[in-house]
Amino acid sequence: MKKIVALLMALCMLGMFCACGTPAETTPAETETEVEAEAKHFAIATDKGFSPFEFQDADGNIVGIDMDILAAVAEDQGFTYDLQYVGWDAAIAACQSGQADGMIAGASITDERKANGWIFSDGYYDATQGMAVAADSEIASFEDLAGKSVAVKNGTMSNTYAESIKEQYGFEVVTFSTSPDMYQAVMGGQVVACFDDTPILKYNIKIGELDMKFVEGTENEPAQYGMAIFDAANQELLDLFNAGLANIRANGKYDEIIAKYLG
Repeated sequence: MKKIVALLMALCMLGMFCACGTPAETTPAETETEVEAEAKHFAIATDKGFSPFEFQDADGNIVGIDMDILAAVAEDQGFTYDLQYVGWDAAIAACQSGQADGMIAGASITDERKANGWIFSDGYYDATQGMAVAADSEIASFEDLAGKSVAVKNGTMSNTYAESIKEQYGFEVVTFSTSPDMYQAVMGGQVVACFDDTPILKYNIKIGELDMKFVEGTENEPAQYGMAIFDAANQELLDLFNAGLANIRANGKYDEIIAKYLG
């Protein structure tokens, strides 16, 4: 009888152990789901003062075409992100050092950048680069730049464009880290002109942010903007972006965003 009681007690204890221990364990499926969820949160860097693509509004919010496209794509694809509003050079450095997974900052897709380790999404906007001068300037073409200095933002397509024609037209190129500093150099008279993306110049002149005028006929061939990563391990971000971009183009959201800022 004692042996039967002891056996029953042992069986009960074993059952309690199994009941208590099993739920606390994580199944392979649960682990996979958690990893997948974690993989869909990204750190994304962007430029500063590059309106209408990314800029800070009067309430301190980071807004613009790039920001609205990113938000729409993230909602469509079900991922979340932290935004690093750090500036062009800092955004590149953050991606290269692994502090950010990718950047969206009006970055033109070029073969040279691809050769230097940039990995781009599908293009989401066609843009040219052009030249602007102070509102009261008499400069009307590249020929008027001989012996003078022009401003560019370091590492941009506008920088490359200015460098490619400086010998032909005899001007010097001065680089700046941010667009506001570059614009101020023109309006303050330190340089006679600046090169920048055409939609950025025209937008800021139109809304009265810049006391400048765009010099028509100075545009180069258009290039597309794309989101960029610098590590192939972050390809998932580009895949999600491309899928979401295709969807917001198809459902009309993309056109709404462009019209909101550029009419």
